[in-house]
Order: sequence, then C-alpha cells, then structure tokens
Amino acid sequence: MTNFTSISDVTDLNALIHEGLYVKKHPFADQALGKNKTIGLIFFNSSLRTRLSTQKAAQNLGMNVMIMNVGQDSWGLEMEEGIIMNADKAEHVKEAAAVIGRYCDMIGIRAFAELKDREKDYREQVLTQFQKYAGVPIVNLESATRHPLQSLADCITIEEFKVKRRPKVVLTWLPHFKPLPQAVANSFCEWMNHMDVELVVTHPQGYELAPEFVGHALVTHNQNEAFEGADFIYGKNWSSYTHYGQVLTQDPTWMVTMDKLRLTDNGKFMHCLPVRRNMKVTDEVLDSPQSLVIEQAANREWSAQAVLKTLLHGME
Repeated sequence: MTNFTSISDVTDLNALIHEGLYVKKHPFADQALGKNKTIGLIFFNSSLRTRLSTQKAAQNLGMNVMIMNVGQDSWGLEMEEGIIMNADKAEHVKEAAAVIGRYCDMIGIRAFAELKDREKDYREQVLTQFQKYAGVPIVNLESATRHPLQSLADCITIEEFKVKRRPKVVLTWLPHFKPLPQAVANSFCEWMNHMDVELVVTHPQGYELAPEFVGHALVTHNQNEAFEGADFIYGKNWSSYTHYGQVLTQDPTWMVTMDKLRLTDNGKFMHCLPVRRNMKVTDEVLDSPQSLVIEQAANREWSAQAVLKTLLHGME
C-alpha cells in the first residue's frame, strides 16, 4: 500500500482489520518503525477524533507529527490549474504540497465537500492535487466523498462485536437541519460491500446515494422493516445526492429510538460522532449497553495505526 485514500488502496481488507486488532493489543510494539519519520496532518476542516487518533497512532509508531490548519496556520491554497491568482488564495497547491512533501514522509489530508458543485466535489480535487504534487504517501483523513479511516474503524468494531458469522448491518439516514456530505455513508457502504455482511441501506425518498457506493446493498424507504433482525444499526445523516447538497426533509420520525432498536436482534448502535442527541438519536439509545459509539471512536486510533504501520513498511 503506497497511499490510503479509499478501499481500492487496500490489497487485503481482512489482514488490515486484524492488523488493527493486533496493534490494539500491542500499541507500542513497533515504536522503532517510525523513528525519524514525520507525518504532516493538514486540515482544511475541523476535527476531533480524526486529528487526535491519527496523531496518537503516529506517536505510538515513534513518528514525529506536524499539524496545520489551512487558512488559519497557513496561507489559503489555490487548487485550480492555470488560474490567475488575483483572488483570496495566496499560494498554489503546486508549491505548498511539494514543500510539505519535503518536510514530511507522509501527509494526511482532511478536506470536506463544499456541497455546491457535485461534479467538482466528486473529483476529489484537494486529495488528487496533493497526490499529484507532494511526492509522498497520502492518507485520506476524510475527503469530499469518503472517510476510509472511519470505515476501517467501523470494520474493526463490527469484527469485534459480531455474534454471527454473517451479521445484518443497516445504514440508516438520520434527521438533521443542515446539509452534511455523503462521505461517511458512501465510505461505509463501500467498505461493507467488501465485508461478509448483509448490508441494508434505509433513507427517505430523495436521499439515494451514488450507485457506485451502494453496490449490492438492499435499499428500502421503510426504516422499521430495515431494522427487523439487524445486528448492527449505523446511523448517519447526509444531504441529497440527486438534489445535490439539499435538505429535503427533517422528518423527526427517522430518529433512532429504543422502540426501533427493539425491532433488531439485540442490535448494536453505531455512529461516527459527533452526534446531536435527541434529534438524530435519543439519550436512551446512546447511553444504553447497545451503544458502541465510544468503542467505535476508540478504534479510530487502531485503524489509523494499522494504516500508518502498513505505509511505513512500504517505505522500507
């Protein structure tokens, strides 16, 4: 593995999941591996779990870590090619990425969708420009269309807590008052399509995800029907893909409650966090023994460490 931008960079998903479980048990076993290596974590958007877990994972491996918030700690970066730079961006990604690549042995990039132009967002301009000009491995810390470190942590969590060989996993849309990207939902579907699970996606009409991410999942607009017999419920809001970036409904009946969770087969509740309590999910669900949100978030450290360890081995 020379980059980590999506599941397409992973040659053996099962091995990567078990690497995550291994480093969870032995977090400091490979401290010499990252000695004298530096990772730069470049944030175009806010972060809590991604920033802290990736930093901690790198330190577990003995790496140096540099963190920069673009536009606050640095100049604003221009991504377009051949442009006259007479607007608000003071530096071009050509120079910025190349310079950061000289300082760092690998670079993590976090850059959300703007939700204005679907074609532009789905081109993954920021990620691809850094890949083009940095000259070092790139780690996707959440991009316009994907969040693979989160998805790997989700896979690790499901592997840890499943009680059936082939569990039923349901991705459900949750209500929210502002438009959010499809990245987590896209990525979760993409990774689950490579897992041995029964994947069901449920959402109101108008919230269909891009077909290339949904894959072989069963899609239904009946949330209660989807929940029946489920082993894992993964809650997430996303804005419309078809009516790009729009909020078509805030229907509160899609909130996950204990009554809905009782439809499952003692199903576990998952969410990538942050979560708005009693709008997306009730307190009763989040504070119940069926909630895995903290364990899931804790596994972000081990998903990041498994990825960084694999990339470091590739640099030997």
